[in-house]
Amino acid sequence: MILPCCNTAAMNLHLAAISADIAPGRHAALLLDQAGWHLSAKLTVPDNITIVPLPAKCPELNPQENVWQFMRDNWLSNRVFLNADVLVDHCCDAWNKLEAQPWRIMSIGIREWAYGF
Repeated sequence: MILPCCNTAAMNLHLAAISADIAPGRHAALLLDQAGWHLSAKLTVPDNITIVPLPAKCPELNPQENVWQFMRDNWLSNRVFLNADVLVDHCCDAWNKLEAQPWRIMSIGIREWAYGF
């Protein structure tokens, strides 16, 4: 999903999209940081999703922070864009590159302490 902002309305759309992809009879636990739109009382959380808030100020528990850093370091930093459409296209291209490399996502997000390596 490409949305113009991060707010409760956008999060509701995101939750609905996630919910639609959950197989019937399954339930998802969604780990989220404590951004205001992640925990808003105005969220409409589908019945097949449980939001699990991560502790505040603990980026080491949120592998997505490392994914964003990888994308910034490799595809998104130090660039000037002609307009917003070019920026969105570039970000989508970066995301698609990463999505085509599931092994990289796993290597970025793995936590040795969680697996006992």
